[in-house]
Amino acid sequence: MTTPVRGRRTLRSRLLTFITDATRRLTAAWRILTTAQNRLLDTLAAIRPGRNAAARIRAAQTAFQRSIADFNRTVGAFAERWAATDLPLAYREGSLAMLDRADRPHRLWSWTTRHQASITSITAQYYADLMGRLQEAVRRAQAFLRAAMTASRNRVDRYTYGAFNRAALRREHPLDTVIYANNARHPVDAWAGAALSWQAVTTANAGAVATAYEQLACTQVKVRDGADCGWTSHRDPDRADGTIRDIHDALTHPTAHAHCVREFLPHFARPTLTPGALA
Repeated sequence: MTTPVRGRRTLRSRLLTFITDATRRLTAAWRILTTAQNRLLDTLAAIRPGRNAAARIRAAQTAFQRSIADFNRTVGAFAERWAATDLPLAYREGSLAMLDRADRPHRLWSWTTRHQASITSITAQYYADLMGRLQEAVRRAQAFLRAAMTASRNRVDRYTYGAFNRAALRREHPLDTVIYANNARHPVDAWAGAALSWQAVTTANAGAVATAYEQLACTQVKVRDGADCGWTSHRDPDRADGTIRDIHDALTHPTAHAHCVREFLPHFARPTLTPGALA
């Protein structure tokens, strides 16, 4: 996203490509954990009571712990790049798109103090969000490991060839899901796509609104949105599309929900004329 964007359709298309690529990278990083989970379950299921069973269980445990560390590093690196590089580029593209909509040259834009403060605040929040998800995933992986070790050792200690219930452990500890605030579990790829889309579009829109104020001297912006979309949420009866909003209100609500199609256009208020001014 280093090339300036011309036109609203191009911006949306480029953001979609950008989000798709980031979702692929984050999902691939998460696969480290799910692959390790499957490998551990297969390994433990193959261990039979005997002289070297305890050693084999310990080796499997160590291998999974290494995978957790690898997962932690890889997703952490993704979050750092997303916050330090990717989101600032999305912010800049949104800013340049606002200049395009006003038919103003890109040279008007630069990383002013206001823009720097805005992107710093945005990236700090979203970096914390991603790291929180990472820490939750690591905690869940560690809980799964404890459960798997307990099940495997109980089986070996009892010197029985009873079935090792891989399906139950995977069902109770689905590491390929993310838990939402309402305790609903969603596949990692679905969560990643929704979360990164929200963050990238929100960031680009924040850049657009800030540019309308900073470079275009607008105090208001015009909203382009889905016909049924509310201002603060999708169900808000205050419909957003076609309305004129104060800059600060627009910065507070750059998007209303995940997969929001909201865009902003500059609104140049007409000067108030005194009686007889045109006489």
